[in-house]
Amino acid sequence: MNDKSRFVQKITPKSTDFSKWYVEIIRKAELADYAPMKGMMVIRPYGYAVWEHIKNHLDKKIKETGHKNAYFPLFIPESFLQKETEHLEGFSPEVAWVTHGGEDELEERLAVRPTSEAIIGHMYSKWINSYRDLPVLINQWANIVRWEKVTRPFLRTAEFLWQEGHTAHETSQEAEEETQKMLSVYKEFIENELAISLISGLKSEREKFAGASATYCVEALMSDKKALQMGTSHFLGQHFSKVFDVKFEDRNQELQYVWQTSWGVTTRMVGALVMVHGDDSGLCFPPRVAPVQVIIVPISVGDWKKTVLPHAEKVKKKLENKGFRVELDDREQFTPGWKFSEWEMKGVPLRLEIGPRDIENNNVVLVRRDNRKKQVVSQDQMIEKGHEILDDIQKSMLNASLKFREDNTHEVNHYSEFQAIMKSKMGFVKTLWCGNPDCEAHIKEDTKATIRVIASEKEKGSCVYCDKDAHLVVYFARAY
Repeated sequence: MNDKSRFVQKITPKSTDFSKWYVEIIRKAELADYAPMKGMMVIRPYGYAVWEHIKNHLDKKIKETGHKNAYFPLFIPESFLQKETEHLEGFSPEVAWVTHGGEDELEERLAVRPTSEAIIGHMYSKWINSYRDLPVLINQWANIVRWEKVTRPFLRTAEFLWQEGHTAHETSQEAEEETQKMLSVYKEFIENELAISLISGLKSEREKFAGASATYCVEALMSDKKALQMGTSHFLGQHFSKVFDVKFEDRNQELQYVWQTSWGVTTRMVGALVMVHGDDSGLCFPPRVAPVQVIIVPISVGDWKKTVLPHAEKVKKKLENKGFRVELDDREQFTPGWKFSEWEMKGVPLRLEIGPRDIENNNVVLVRRDNRKKQVVSQDQMIEKGHEILDDIQKSMLNASLKFREDNTHEVNHYSEFQAIMKSKMGFVKTLWCGNPDCEAHIKEDTKATIRVIASEKEKGSCVYCDKDAHLVVYFARAY
């Protein structure tokens, strides 16, 4: 056989080299590949199918909350970013600039969209005049360019795909409620659809989004015990509305600035699926976002193309008619065992095996990807059992993620203990912080750990670093 016949066995164990394991799985499972431009990737059809399921599920939830989709330009005039110097300083090292149109030099440089607050603020200033125009609830699905120095497929690339919501409100309270509501939408979506357990809370001043009054986020623990920011929701206050003069006449006929929010998630969620659920055999997708939920592998013995294959095609049709995303692997050049390994690599939640003996007994064999348990069921029960197993896989994967997070969350009171955990165990460290950014900075310098979230709960005690009075409950971790 050719080299491809052996690729399933050639994955670096993730316990040996997690980074190498991650990249190998992404490339060998055909989620993505490196583009010829440094720091960019090509999302292959199998990987893009995952993103499409994420997008379709989340888009529905966003629309259910009253938001409508729109699209804003990819290019943003430099003067728009310069109006908001704090915002520009936050992104300036990462901004890509267009200086020429064809052969002609542009009168003003155009930034390739690093985020859209500036252009959207400009447009809202034209569209909003009265309290009757509020709230404005707009979302867009778009690509973003940030000239990252260190990149990794899906986690951090020079160009990535995302969803960004931008809303304008009459009052501060409405905007704050919107910020919290969308954070809840993200948390529910990621836990229920991606089967990834999360913590949520407020970002510190050092870690918040440039130009925001407050940033809230959801964070997950990857299987190498580093944290990944999965989504953010920003209360922008009136910062951008004052810069871009987004005013409205209120109910007392007085001019006021609108209150704004922005919130987003990106294709890094695909990377999170790999790092949370993958193992040494490859991917392991939650059924709700898996490109293929059921793979049918006919057992190729004897004259199988005349005996087994037609029956397998009927089974495929039955599953499709009941809403399963299903494929039939009818390739002649590979053995059933090789196919089993390849589809394990690709993370398909459920494998259906069917051979001459199964046909004779009116059975099929169902094999789960998550725990590899095998079950023989009658074809009459196949549909019901298939749904039942996929539902159980979804729940089991979330429970496994939750258990991993809880097992790797350490409550500490003393800095020496904090340092020891970051040196050996890693994971989340739950502790108290006095709120002094100097303590936060020293901890990062010592341990490379940052505050991932400030929890909503409050406790009385001492700061883990300086021993002064503290009441802020925080979660530290090393992060991507």
